[in-house]
Amino acid sequence: MSTEVQVIHPRPSSIVAALYTLRDLGVDVIILHGPSGCCFKHARLLEEDGVRVLTTGLDEKGFVFGGQEQLVRLLRRAVELFHPKIIAVAGTCSSMIIGEDLHKAVVEANIGVPVIEAEVHAGYRDNTKGVIITLEAARDAGIIDDQELNRQKKLLEKATEIERLYGAASSEYLPPERGDVKFVVASRLLDLLMEGKRGLNILNAKKETAYMFADINLSLIEVARALGCEEKIRTLANLDSVVGLPKVRRDAGNIAGALMERGMNFEITGGLDEYPVSGERIADMIEGEAYDFAVISGVPHAIPIDALGGMELFSITNGPRQVRPLRDMGHHHVVVEIDLHPKTMGVSTIVESEFGATLREIARRRGVL
Repeated sequence: MSTEVQVIHPRPSSIVAALYTLRDLGVDVIILHGPSGCCFKHARLLEEDGVRVLTTGLDEKGFVFGGQEQLVRLLRRAVELFHPKIIAVAGTCSSMIIGEDLHKAVVEANIGVPVIEAEVHAGYRDNTKGVIITLEAARDAGIIDDQELNRQKKLLEKATEIERLYGAASSEYLPPERGDVKFVVASRLLDLLMEGKRGLNILNAKKETAYMFADINLSLIEVARALGCEEKIRTLANLDSVVGLPKVRRDAGNIAGALMERGMNFEITGGLDEYPVSGERIADMIEGEAYDFAVISGVPHAIPIDALGGMELFSITNGPRQVRPLRDMGHHHVVVEIDLHPKTMGVSTIVESEFGATLREIARRRGVL
C-alpha cells in the first residue's frame, strides 16, 4: 500500500504553470485552446506583464465536433492584431480530452512566426509537469537549448521534493492561515536590532515575487543602518541576473540594481529560479558562523532547518497554507504577505511590503528613523 500523502486541498494547476513559463520565455501572445473561463484569473494577471492571452472559447458544440477551425482562425487573427515575435498555443483539459491536434492547427495556420505548442492539461499531480511540457515544446521550437532544459528540469525536481517534504503538499489538508501579527513580529525584530544582535538577512524568493519580498530585506538594512549596526547583518540574496529564462534574468537585474542604488550590499546565492537549491548553498555559506536571528523572505522552507539551528527565525511567505509547515519545521515567527503575487505582476521595481512598512513605522515611532 502506498504511503504517499494524498493532498485534498486545492493545488496549483499545470496549465497555469505553463502560462507563466511561456511568459518567462518571452512569448508575446498565448492562445488557450479551451473554454473562455479556463484560467481566467491568471490569464488576466499575465496581461499585466504585457502578455496577450486569448481563448478559442470552446463550447458544447466544440466539445463534440472539435475546435480545429477556431484555433486556425485565431492563430491568424492574433498575428494580424498583435504582430508577435513568438506565439504559443496551450492546451486545456477540454481540448486534450477530446484529442485536439494543436500541431496540425499550427501547420494549417502557416503564420510564419515561431510557435510553442504546449500540450498541457490540469490532470497532473504536480503543477511542475506543466512547466516541463512547456520547456520541452520551447526546446523543440528552438527557443531554448538542451542545456537550459536540463537545468530547469533539475530545479523543478528539487522544487517538487521541497513542496512534498516541507511545503503545501506535505500534508493531506492544510488550512489557510494569516500567520502572526506583523506589528508584534516587527516589534520583536526591532528589539533584537536595538540590542545589537547579529543576524542573517536572506532573500530566497521565487521569480517576480522578489519585487516585494526584497523590500522586507531592504527595510531591515535601513533600520540597522539607522541604528549603526548594519555591519552585524549579513545579507544573502538569490539575485543572479546571468542565469534563467529571459524575464527571470531581467527581474533579478532590476531588483539587484534597485537594492544597490539604496546602498544595500548582498552576497549572491543563485538566480530567481534557483530558490529550490539556493537553500543548500546558503547552508554551506553560513556553516561555522554564529547568528542570533535570521529573517528569511520568499521560500523559507527551502533552507535546511539544521543550518539555522540556534537562531530566532523570522519567516515571511505569501502562502497562507505554508504557515503550519513552517511552524512545524521550527520557525518561530511566520508572517504572510497576503495578495503579494498580484501586486508584483507588471512591475519593474521594488514594491513596498506590509511587513517592511510595519517595521519602518515602528522604528519611526521609537525615534530610530
